[in-house]
Amino acid sequence: MEMWKNTPGRCAEIPQLVYYPAKNKTSDAAIVIFPGGGFVGRSSHEGKGYAEFLNDAGYDAFVCNYRVEPSYYPLPLLDARRAVRWVRYHADEYGIDKNKICVMGSSAGGTMSALLSTFKGKLEYEGIDEIDNESFIPNGQIICYGYISLCGEGLKLDWANKSLFGEYNSPLESVISPELNVTPETPKAFIWQTAEDDCCVLGHSLTYARALRENNVPVEMHIYPYGGHGLGRAQDDPYLSRWTDCLLDWLKAEFK
Repeated sequence: MEMWKNTPGRCAEIPQLVYYPAKNKTSDAAIVIFPGGGFVGRSSHEGKGYAEFLNDAGYDAFVCNYRVEPSYYPLPLLDARRAVRWVRYHADEYGIDKNKICVMGSSAGGTMSALLSTFKGKLEYEGIDEIDNESFIPNGQIICYGYISLCGEGLKLDWANKSLFGEYNSPLESVISPELNVTPETPKAFIWQTAEDDCCVLGHSLTYARALRENNVPVEMHIYPYGGHGLGRAQDDPYLSRWTDCLLDWLKAEFK
């Protein structure tokens, strides 16, 4: 489904929000998912794959196909904010509690989830209709091996920032970077990561978790000793795939 009648901004492609209904629905919480892909694409196993897993567990899910390169900031974040607002606005139609909306993202999708949870600055093209009156701040955030620090020493990825901002050194990097915008009101978080990830290295998750704890924001974090980047559900590895059971336990505890 399209999130706007007329998509604002440059439209190299039209952002879409895809609904995946729960099987044997057991919760009125919902998860809005942002696939990874380095801001140049969107990985199906981190979008549809997650949604179908959550459906099997009784949760409604929405996959946001946000705009990627050559559509640059603020358009990807605008799409992500609109997705959360759209779900909140239509919550009653789907039997969703608008106060139980989580966001979930891997890698670049983790950037989107963390930005939604932390950066509150107004974006161009916002405020066009009554849907935009809804809050875009989620009630919980699920970060899977996320690219969090856009400016941290040893953490910043020039190629990823170029795909997000359209330039290697954007002045916005140190303005919107999630770990710099955490407050006590930032949504609670579930984070998982592997120590061997050589793309979004462990420092991203550690830096973000530290900022959350310094602001007394509840955070559950799981670090696995091995495994590369982009693992998704890690279905082929009985050990790593345990993170999905941990996530379901977290959801049940935090969003009854």
